[in-house]
Amino acid sequence: MNRTQLRHQDVLDEHAHSWSPDEARTRFRSGVSGPTAGCAAGHTQANLISVPADWAYEMLLFCQRNPKPCPVLDVTDAGSWTTVLAPGADLRTDLPRYRVWEHGELVEEPTDVLAHWRDDLVSFLIGCSFTFEWALAEAGVPLRHLEQGRNVSMYVTNRQCRPAGRLHGPMVVSMRPVPPEHLAAAIRESSLLPAVHGSPVHCGAPDVLGIEDLTRPDFGDPVDAGPDDIPVFWACGVTPQAAVMASRPPFAITHAPGQMFITDARDEQYRVA
Repeated sequence: MNRTQLRHQDVLDEHAHSWSPDEARTRFRSGVSGPTAGCAAGHTQANLISVPADWAYEMLLFCQRNPKPCPVLDVTDAGSWTTVLAPGADLRTDLPRYRVWEHGELVEEPTDVLAHWRDDLVSFLIGCSFTFEWALAEAGVPLRHLEQGRNVSMYVTNRQCRPAGRLHGPMVVSMRPVPPEHLAAAIRESSLLPAVHGSPVHCGAPDVLGIEDLTRPDFGDPVDAGPDDIPVFWACGVTPQAAVMASRPPFAITHAPGQMFITDARDEQYRVA
């Protein structure tokens, strides 16, 4: 698969792979929304979670204790909606879609959070596995969700994260079906990018992770696998949302699963070899 094939059919047009990060964010700010897999080739994508300042230390500690699903790329000052990962961008408007949480309950999924923003919010930008999909594709690994124009499948697992104060919850994983002959390349290429989840946490039988039915993901879309494909599971940056649901902080803002913040950072900045 080449870069021109890396796109999502529902929201990103056929040129989305060639958008600059600023162009992508401008489009999202204007109301365009949908999964960002395949968008702005070569630029790092990030998950977002914003919590009140009195929960921020626990969130930072939760991420530090669970680096596989929660690799932190940046943390803002309280009330700030800017990030060094994209100078001039606005974290309140420049993602395709957000989720607003109150006491662990999802209350709204707006395309901007200007009306919900608070001066005490601390934002965490967490690495996203969409970033390493370019490396997988260039190594010849098929990406079924992109071939099918779907969001990646994500599942809540039976693996509990290490808690931090009031924050606790299960690890979430993303799944990509991989043909056996491409499995080694998928593991190798993703392992070179630990800041965006790195190597898989499991390959093969989903029941080991407590996943009963791959056709019913907890987030994202079901993806059709090839007859010999092996389900490969990577730790996922939706894990903090699972922690929000389990821990029930009074307020939080997150990205909608699969609808990421496009940074100005280049993927190679996070490659370790």
